[in-house]
Amino acid sequence: MTSDDLPEGGQGRRRRRGSPAWRPRAVWTPMLLAALLCVLALTTPRDFAVSRLLPAAPALASSMWSVGATLALGAFALLVVVIVEIVYDPRSTEFTLAAIVAVTGAAAYASHVRRQRERTLSQVRSVAMAAQAVVLRPIPHRVGGLEIETLYLAAAEEARVGGDFFEALDTPHGVRLLIGDVRGKGLPAVGTAGAITNAFREAAFEEPDLVAVARRLDTVMTRYSQAYAEPTEGAERFATAVFAQIPPGGGRAELLNCGHPPPLLLHGGRVRVLDPSAASPPITMAALIGDVYTVDTVPVAPGDLLLLYTDGVSETRDRNGDFFPLDAWATGRGALPPRALLDALHQQLVRFSGGVLDDDIAALVVRTGGSPRSAG
Repeated sequence: MTSDDLPEGGQGRRRRRGSPAWRPRAVWTPMLLAALLCVLALTTPRDFAVSRLLPAAPALASSMWSVGATLALGAFALLVVVIVEIVYDPRSTEFTLAAIVAVTGAAAYASHVRRQRERTLSQVRSVAMAAQAVVLRPIPHRVGGLEIETLYLAAAEEARVGGDFFEALDTPHGVRLLIGDVRGKGLPAVGTAGAITNAFREAAFEEPDLVAVARRLDTVMTRYSQAYAEPTEGAERFATAVFAQIPPGGGRAELLNCGHPPPLLLHGGRVRVLDPSAASPPITMAALIGDVYTVDTVPVAPGDLLLLYTDGVSETRDRNGDFFPLDAWATGRGALPPRALLDALHQQLVRFSGGVLDDDIAALVVRTGGSPRSAG
């Protein structure tokens, strides 16, 4: 998957088992079945009465054809039966014709119901994509002199949007980044993710430091949860997040980790796991476990890559139940461009999981200005 296949900013969807390349050819199977039965009806002995199987063709057509096409195939089957039955066994013609009429009528109704459901699903997907465009606005490839690329894969294929979120903004304080994961997945998490990103878009410009940004988001989200959370959710609606700030001129990155998987710093062939020096509370949990936040400062060199991701990446499992070794995989890939790194990560996750990715996945890569330096 390349950025040309996605909206600006790199949000994408993985290819799933349910969307194989042979689907367009499968549309012709009802016609092929009808043709096969016609040939058999004309070439086999009359005792076999193969023509009585023709109702199977319009029945199959109802799963993929329109109502009109299904009725047309049923009419074709009627014509064939009339010819075959009159020639071979006129006594059973009325029964066979009645069977085809009944099955064709039922198949046409089933096709009508299926088309209605497909239209409804299409409308739901359109709404979900519009929601995704609000929650995950396209991020420019360059923000404040930094090269940025993103990857987004929703666990709920029908919704195509989930609870992971990210943002990158060029503010007077430098480039401020956010990546996070709302508890839960699919459409129930969309509202919370949208509220968090919208609050960050305001706070990132107005607050003087990352601690103030985090506290403001915690306050906003606590109010949001109290107003909109379901009664059964209680205090369970929260989000983990990483806030990052790269000041003008670069040279360092400030990180505030609120219960989220640690970012990786790729320098040449080496990988550094940026674990926080002290825990900070997840968003909406400050009132329960304290509002003490810790900001860590990490030196970055020109060309270094900063990889932020959600737990859908690090907790991808293989068939044996083992987690994806992200830091080991990233070792030696620091010279890759951000887009190439994310594409390689996407492909490796699909291979590692056997093609089944069960959680929302988001990743954001930032490359500092200048050319990559080799590891010293």
